[in-house]
Amino acid sequence: MGGGTRGTKRGKGPLIAVCATLALCLLLTGGVLFVVDRLSRTLDAWQVPPETAAGPLDGTIETPAHDGLTGPPTPAEVDPATGAEESLAAGADERSTPDGAADRRPADEWLEQVSTATSVPPRALEGYAGAQLALAAELPSCNLSWPTLAGIGFVESRHGTYAGGEIGPDGTTTVDIIGIPLDGTNNTQAIPDTDGGLLDGDAEWDRAIGPMQFIPSTWARWGVSVSGGDPDPHQIDDAALSAGRYLCAGGRDLTVAADWEAAILSYNRSSEYVADVLAYAHAYADAAA
Repeated sequence: MGGGTRGTKRGKGPLIAVCATLALCLLLTGGVLFVVDRLSRTLDAWQVPPETAAGPLDGTIETPAHDGLTGPPTPAEVDPATGAEESLAAGADERSTPDGAADRRPADEWLEQVSTATSVPPRALEGYAGAQLALAAELPSCNLSWPTLAGIGFVESRHGTYAGGEIGPDGTTTVDIIGIPLDGTNNTQAIPDTDGGLLDGDAEWDRAIGPMQFIPSTWARWGVSVSGGDPDPHQIDDAALSAGRYLCAGGRDLTVAADWEAAILSYNRSSEYVADVLAYAHAYADAAA
């Protein structure tokens, strides 16, 4: 009997194991089906959330969508200061201005109003608007408008604040803004040193410099001083006027979309760059209107 009992237990053992395995499989299958059903119901009920515009960076203004922009900003009016020559009379013999450009400066009231409306720092705005006034006399056919320079100034250096400083009362950045080495990496064009490191501190590769981010070789050709002496790429009046002259090169009329786009592409050959500058230029012009 003992032997028979042992034989019976051996026969039922595999059967019990099979049943337990089947039960476990059914349980797992049911769980998977339940999860799949829940996911399916959730996906069926999900809808694309409404599109929300990304907020602007601190200190900036909302910009329109790039695909809604098709041309350059409308030329913006600048109210020139009156009596500027008299106020500078004491130092007039120590000053010089670019050939053909009058010694003009935007009015304080205009600067205050437009700076408040656009969030462009007043001293940066003075540089951009001053360049427009100067080039209106020097190259009137170019029709340079300060919002274009402001768009470039924001994209390039956040109006001279990118390195943690700002544009001081004298128009010079309180911290020099020096770009990365143009050595062919990081989506840059390889540009070996052209100035012996004099302007950018790099004797191997060129680097973009100043609030308008000129490369040394371009600055050597286009850099101009508004107040006399050596042109300073870290001084916003010099940098903005030099940038304006560069954009106006080749007889461009910046109220013509093709000329405006060609000018910005000459500054940085990138369609994304053009779209960014255009967006901010339009936004500044609209806010100041």
